Amino acid sequence: MSSDGLVADEAVRAAWDSYRILENRTPQEERRQAQLRIRASVDSYGPGEVARGSVFLVGVLTTHILGQSGGQREGGRLDPLDDLIPAVIRRLPGFQLADPAQVPMVTGVLMAAAMGMDVVAWRDQFGSVPPKEATVHSFVVWLLADLYDTLVDQPGATDLIMQDTFDSLTSEVG
Repeated sequence: MSSDGLVADEAVRAAWDSYRILENRTPQEERRQAQLRIRASVDSYGPGEVARGSVFLVGVLTTHILGQSGGQREGGRLDPLDDLIPAVIRRLPGFQLADPAQVPMVTGVLMAAAMGMDVVAWRDQFGSVPPKEATVHSFVVWLLADLYDTLVDQPGATDLIMQDTFDSLTSEVG
């Protein structure tokens, strides 16, 4: 685990695969492949690094949502405190496995992202991500992806953002 906010590329991809598994539009074979990639990433990097990948994606998606939410409020953007964070947190109980005890930390990650902070470094200061919290971060990634797709009125638009994110991760390493 790195304390500078860096996350292994494959762990970020595995975190996105968690979204693919939750997404209804994902074909069954693609879902199965995503599960295999997650398992391989967890075996290589550990579950904590994949959880950090989910935290990283919360930051990426929050940044895109706040930057692309034109027309939602008078100022043309979603307000993180009034709109974005409550919208996400209110929908978490819809996930049966979302442990309510994890909501304060998940809210903190969303706040850090909304403030433009390095969310991984912010989360790292509290130690490793426990499994129940990691599960909730995966749900938050799905909720943010769904919100973004809805805001831009284009199902699957988040996949394009993720491809750009993966391309930038690859270019940073290479």
